[in-house]
Amino acid sequence: MGSRLRAAALWGAALVLAGGTVVALRAWARLRSRVALPARSAAAAAAADQGKGHGKQILVLGLDGAGKTSILHSLATNHVKRSVAPTEGFNAICINTEESQMEFLEIGGSESLRSYWKMYLPKVLLLVYVVDSADHARLPMAKQLLHQLIQNNSTLPVVVLANKQDLEGAYCITDIHDALALSDIGDERKMFLIGTHVAEDGSEISSSMKDAKELIGTLVLETQ
Repeated sequence: MGSRLRAAALWGAALVLAGGTVVALRAWARLRSRVALPARSAAAAAAADQGKGHGKQILVLGLDGAGKTSILHSLATNHVKRSVAPTEGFNAICINTEESQMEFLEIGGSESLRSYWKMYLPKVLLLVYVVDSADHARLPMAKQLLHQLIQNNSTLPVVVLANKQDLEGAYCITDIHDALALSDIGDERKMFLIGTHVAEDGSEISSSMKDAKELIGTLVLETQ
């Protein structure tokens, strides 16, 4: 494929394309999760967001079924916790690390909830966008929604998680990069692409999930 994932650096962290996989260079400081607070109700999440209004949250978006909730729960506990029920509304999770407190706000990806995505975008530190690497038919929709989301914000950092890499038929990250046309998003923003998967319930999260958690933590520290 003609396009190539551009290297992006932040505090000594970089993602480079090598052999069809993203290699996360562990030059950034390790962030070890110590406390995971339970998820709050949709009403509590919305109220908390309205009360803050000063951009401290990490917005987690993506189509329904991409695995957003499973990723968040796994990041919070450092162990795999699958979720089969789609998020009907909002899901807020707070993760404390040695360096900072990361507040994640997930909004469901069904068509009826996507109208809320742009409402919250101006209030956040960064966007985590999750795609199902095996859902080939809906990748064009995922691409369209992502580009619409960030077209008016040229500096918002974006972390794209190419999820479900463990499924048969899943696109590798080079294919995801091209399918989402990430090269067209622009050179001004910090853009990262990591392949992830949520394996068997109860197992420790994969190295790629640890990389994603550390990278998000580093971006939070840089952006605040």
